Amino acid sequence: MASIPRSMIVGTGVSIPSGILTNKDFEKMVDTSDEWIRERTGMEIRHIIEDGRYTSDLCTDAAQKALADAHLHVEEVDMILVATVTGDMGFPSTSCIAQEKLGAFNSAAMDISAACSGFIYGIALGDALIASGKNKTVLVIGAETLSRITDYTDRSTCVLFGDGAGAVVMQASDGERGVLGTYLKSDGRFGDLLRVEGLGTRYLPTHDSLDHRRHFIKMEGNKVFKEAVTSMGDAAVQILKQTQMTGDDVDLLITHQANLRIIDATAKRANIPPERVFINLEKYGNTSAASIPIALDEAIKAGRLGMDKVAMLAAFGSGFTWASAIVRF
Repeated sequence: MASIPRSMIVGTGVSIPSGILTNKDFEKMVDTSDEWIRERTGMEIRHIIEDGRYTSDLCTDAAQKALADAHLHVEEVDMILVATVTGDMGFPSTSCIAQEKLGAFNSAAMDISAACSGFIYGIALGDALIASGKNKTVLVIGAETLSRITDYTDRSTCVLFGDGAGAVVMQASDGERGVLGTYLKSDGRFGDLLRVEGLGTRYLPTHDSLDHRRHFIKMEGNKVFKEAVTSMGDAAVQILKQTQMTGDDVDLLITHQANLRIIDATAKRANIPPERVFINLEKYGNTSAASIPIALDEAIKAGRLGMDKVAMLAAFGSGFTWASAIVRF
């Protein structure tokens, strides 16, 4: 009986916009300070997409770099999965728009809406498609242009978010390397705590919805923080149980880059020391579904992940959703 193949990450790439907002910039916009932002989040700068560019452009750029890193041609891609909550438009999907820009016409394409957990949801789906034999080469992209839905009059949220994209190419592996396990969970009872109301059909773009700023991010920060600490920590514990591993087996923890205190709490739950935790949120802020693939690409290029190294990925996002994965490189 043939063994089920593992899916291996064979290439990574990122797309980082050129625009920048620093903590000092926010001091001029709202009642806040560089010190306050650093102490509570760990963030220093965020990258902001240029006028005339869209989420699909970031997807395309990151995907092209990931394919080049994998030494693959775009014609070899047979599935494109884009995790985003800031797509170009209601439909067609951002994945289909990116497919056209890439010229990846041998593939299928679909979007995943799981907020900050979306990239790991994409990894789980890509892994399942490869394991089933349905697909051979899966492109998983996490991309966001959160600056387009950020309320820059709301001091509690506007300092948090940035734009960017990261992509990975997944292919089958017959060896011990690849995705060792994934864990996905959600709880819709908490959806109202972190939301954008006006991007669907419930609140149409009327004068009333615009006056109530329903097309921007709204968040009850303290409640979200509490649930994030618990749920992302649980995701880390559950994936260790599933793969019969311990924190000692993990060479690098890469979490969703939302808040230093949440990252620290997750590492402690998984018994992973600080020196084996990757952090880059000071350079990008919270980029939602893009944060883990951006961090993953940086970690590989910095030499912190290589042959036979084990990474744990963990995320928490609106929905609420949370997820984790363990990958051997």
